Amino acid sequence: MSEHPSTGPAATAPVTEQIPTGQIPGPAPVTERLRTEHVHPADAAYLPSTAATPASAHEADKPYVTIVLPCYNEGEHVLQEIERITAAMNSSEFTYELLCIDDASTDNTLEVLEDAATRYANLRVMPFRRNGGSGTARRIGTQQAHGEIVVWTDADMTYENERIPELVRILRDDESYDQVVGARTTEEGTHKWARVPAKWLIRKIAEKLTNQTIPDLNSGLRAFRREVSLPYLRLLPPGFSCVTTITLAFLSNQHDIKYVPTSYAKRAGVSKFHFVRDAYRYILQVLRMVMYFDPLKVLMPPALWLIVIGVVKGVVDMVRHPFYFPASTVLLVVSGILIGSLALLSDLVVRSRPGV
Repeated sequence: MSEHPSTGPAATAPVTEQIPTGQIPGPAPVTERLRTEHVHPADAAYLPSTAATPASAHEADKPYVTIVLPCYNEGEHVLQEIERITAAMNSSEFTYELLCIDDASTDNTLEVLEDAATRYANLRVMPFRRNGGSGTARRIGTQQAHGEIVVWTDADMTYENERIPELVRILRDDESYDQVVGARTTEEGTHKWARVPAKWLIRKIAEKLTNQTIPDLNSGLRAFRREVSLPYLRLLPPGFSCVTTITLAFLSNQHDIKYVPTSYAKRAGVSKFHFVRDAYRYILQVLRMVMYFDPLKVLMPPALWLIVIGVVKGVVDMVRHPFYFPASTVLLVVSGILIGSLALLSDLVVRSRPGV
């Protein structure tokens, strides 16, 4: 792990440049090429060719923490969130950057962010050319992060963002953890009557398939080591289930996650969550991720059950009608064998695949 971040006022003070006589001092953004070593060609369509970034983000002055803040139509309250995050980080010992990604908002979000960038030395604004969803914003934001530790959170005033330094300290002080998640103790989202049982069911499926206890499968507040996350970023879907994906990717590859209980407030603005569509995507993403890393856990149980049921039914059929096997009995056994063969073949592909 790299050296501990610098401490004291210098951690947050902007880097000043020498200004020739006669020029008026002011905000001095420099043009920085985007990091392209981990950017998928499909993601490049969202990004401008260059990005304006404060002088404090030079390669020689990398921050320790990058906070990725996706923003889509959050103009009414995003400034409050920026103030809350910067106040918490400025009072901490960490150097940081706040990377605000405008996901092609249709309100004044981008104008608010650009105005804030002139007043907050650690704020970096990245506007998307088209809407990509929260998963796309988090994926590209992590790729473009300068910090060793990346923090994901939301701009809707729901999470305890003042506790971000606490999450970062856990990763700094304990190298055995690669991710820290703010596990919500309450549910304040829309459609609460349906979200609570649905999320409980999805979480239990994920726990069963990963053999891990998961207090909160899809919390949007988390901190993790950027280098550890890079191989898994290409797996992130564009929507809300990206947080589920990064959790399962870490757990499936023996990266330890620590859960810290946090409260969850009622969101500001209008929710972008659609219960039926997004709940279906969550379930599908859980199955997809476990299939990607351990297909035997998904395919082998139904295969064995079909074979056992077919054999038992065949014995019963033989007792009742000697030397007679109905087509349904044969179909059960053959289906089990086919699914089991597919499970073994899938596991062979996973084990022969380099990396993830």
